[in-house]
Amino acid sequence: MKGKLYGIGVGPGDPDLITIKAVNTLKTVGAVISPESSKNKGSVAYEIAKKYLRDDVEIIYLTFPMSYEEDKLKSIWEKNANIIESEINKGKILAFITLGDPTIYSTYSYMLEYLKKRDIEIETIPGITSFCAICSRINTPLASGNETIAIIPVTKESSGFIFNSIKDFDNIVLMKPSANSVLIAEIIESLNLTGNFILAQKIGTKEEKISNKLGDIKNDIPYLSSIIIKKKGFID
Repeated sequence: MKGKLYGIGVGPGDPDLITIKAVNTLKTVGAVISPESSKNKGSVAYEIAKKYLRDDVEIIYLTFPMSYEEDKLKSIWEKNANIIESEINKGKILAFITLGDPTIYSTYSYMLEYLKKRDIEIETIPGITSFCAICSRINTPLASGNETIAIIPVTKESSGFIFNSIKDFDNIVLMKPSANSVLIAEIIESLNLTGNFILAQKIGTKEEKISNKLGDIKNDIPYLSSIIIKKKGFID
């Protein structure tokens, strides 16, 4: 009998910010795929999900290094897809856990390209995104009425794209801003938006920090950070 793969979003950090469907599924699976950026580094997603897992669940750690080398990434994704397919062919019910929502810049979403080509049953369960959690935390809507939203992944090479997006949209979500935080601070300052942003670090965890100080963006910020810019400002 063939198994099945669930892609499960476990939310931004707070173990209570996870859907009932995700919890019910995690309680039944026999194995969990826990992605990590380097071997033995651990997984934030696993720390969120572990309270909902069976005592006898098998943990399969797969390494997905942070790299912009496309050939290297493709090789790793193909290798990990082979491992997942092999486990499913053994009849295992697997859960691939990922932070936030599995369809937004997640490791799982990149793996789907390789897994959907195979004879595998897949079900994706959505999760709460970091930027929705941030806006809920500060009691401010992400967007209202006819306002526009841009969700931008920050890279070291995306300065022009970031500038134009901030200039053209009403509400901007900057994902992974640690990749180029000093540039973001400079753009915010140049567009006179120093009073219109929120920097949130490790939202929903014990290390959560929310700031509207430009200097905090210029400092080293953790990978699990997001910046939200609202042209019309935040609700006090």
